[in-house]
Amino acid sequence: MTNRISHIEIDEKGLVRPTPEIEQERKVAIFDLLESNSFTLPARDGRDAPTGPYRLGLAIREGRLVFDIAASDAVKITEFHLSLGPFRQVVKDYFQICESYFDAVKRLPPSQIEAIDMARRGIHNEGARVLQERLEGKAKVDSDTARRLFTLICVLHWG
Repeated sequence: MTNRISHIEIDEKGLVRPTPEIEQERKVAIFDLLESNSFTLPARDGRDAPTGPYRLGLAIREGRLVFDIAASDAVKITEFHLSLGPFRQVVKDYFQICESYFDAVKRLPPSQIEAIDMARRGIHNEGARVLQERLEGKAKVDSDTARRLFTLICVLHWG
């Protein structure tokens, strides 16, 4: 499949070192994303849509989320910036529920862990929905890809 991300690079300049749990979330998200994703760029300015596979660079620069997209041969295709404002509350909620989840895993019975995990998944789905809305007209992603990208956006917010 050509409309997919084949490589991900996260610009870590200026980022606070994540906790081991957050680092693990990031590794899993990257692995899962590279295993299976759907990422399509639209046609622009009368030109056909560029086909993948794509190399994706993610960064936060000047308070904005940056998607830097290149072809598999590393030739830059496009770059777009998204305001972080729409993500702030859902990222905050996601970090709070993740803290509760990581704490619960250490000390609570499975039934309580499951309830917290369901809430965590709900917030994660909300973050993915916000991302899909923000990407409208810039890139099209399926819900699983949006969920994994949302995890990486959370990692960029860490600290």
